[in-house]
Amino acid sequence: MATLTHHESATAEQLVVTDGARKTFITIIVAGVVLLVVGILAQVMGWGAAEHGEAAGHAAAAHGATHEEGHSVLIKRILVSLWHSNLFFLGVSAIGTVFMAINYVAYAGWSVVVKRISEALSAWVIPGGVVMLIVFFVGRHDIFHWTHDGIMDPKSEHFDAIIKGKEGFLNLPFYVIRMVSYLVIWAAFSWKLRQLSLAEDLNGGTYWFHKSITASALFLVLYAVTSSMAAWDWVMSVDTHWFSTMFGWYVFASWWVSGIAAIALTAIILKQNGYLRALNSSHIHDLGKLMFGFSIFWTYVWFAQFMLIWYANLPEEAVYYNQRLGGFEGRYTFMFFFNIAINFVFPFLALMTRDAKRQMIMMKIVCVAILCGHWSDFYLMLMPATLRGENGFLIEIGIAAIFLGAFLIVFTRRLASASLVPVNHPFLDESVHHTT
Repeated sequence: MATLTHHESATAEQLVVTDGARKTFITIIVAGVVLLVVGILAQVMGWGAAEHGEAAGHAAAAHGATHEEGHSVLIKRILVSLWHSNLFFLGVSAIGTVFMAINYVAYAGWSVVVKRISEALSAWVIPGGVVMLIVFFVGRHDIFHWTHDGIMDPKSEHFDAIIKGKEGFLNLPFYVIRMVSYLVIWAAFSWKLRQLSLAEDLNGGTYWFHKSITASALFLVLYAVTSSMAAWDWVMSVDTHWFSTMFGWYVFASWWVSGIAAIALTAIILKQNGYLRALNSSHIHDLGKLMFGFSIFWTYVWFAQFMLIWYANLPEEAVYYNQRLGGFEGRYTFMFFFNIAINFVFPFLALMTRDAKRQMIMMKIVCVAILCGHWSDFYLMLMPATLRGENGFLIEIGIAAIFLGAFLIVFTRRLASASLVPVNHPFLDESVHHTT
């Protein structure tokens, strides 16, 4: 691959989102809507209920269950799926800002050519935050058991002493304040770093670079706290009786490796379409190393959490894995092992060699696998505690496709709104001539 001169490295590149690309995004959304409709019909009509052991809503006639019960299961599936997919895309979006901030405070030069991709990735933080608030207020009773009326009232028949013990943390006003705080912090710093980056493009000099480092340092401290608390609030509190002190790290690891995969996949696609002329195999290699390393880190956290709970064998902790390994007639057992295969075994073997991390085809395959695999990881975190044995895939994949199409529209619009090359970044020349 030819090395660019300094003059060429300073040339702005403007992404043009073609009509064909927009049609592709719309097609993804339409396909998602079709899948969603088919999934709703399958739920209502009870298709496949006998073979797959679908619960009350699917077997209404046989078990005397009411139409209302079937309807409530359907609404619950839709709401939990909205929460699940938005949670995944929101977390990946925030990683765009985290990646950029880490590179600023580390004075890293290699990543400058992909910096605009990470900036654009954070474009979903605001729409995703709005969706999250709406879904919470509309469907909190279907997603979070602790929000049910009377659950913390000793006089109620629904009283739960364990949940009552967590009332200081799990109460509606404090929960909403925390949720809004996380979203505002992530959105504010994403916007701030983007504005500093655009100002640097316009004015040059190192003033904006040093301001970006200050903002990044503050953001990383706040993100370290808010991402862990968001994992407790948005994911772990669906299993209200269960907790893990490693869960914040676990969720972050899933988001982080997915975010790196999204950045790498976008960079490769742009390169293959004639953009990012300065991107070379060394940049791809470094992104591959991050994906390889953090797939192992995710597995380390996964195994440490699993091993400690298995070894202690305390009923209040082991229930989490009992539900996913053989629970609900084994509905989640295959996905439990598939989760390890796609998120650890495949990336580990596929990216083990130096050459593999420098090949665009291999990298694209692994990026797609990691993104699909960690979406399924969040599925496994949420579904057993919320839908229990009433889960499915058509509705869930349909909603994920709708989110994917909408995410791509917002992402590419941000990507096209400024030069793909941060022309006045002080480390641009270093990035252009980066070799490993």
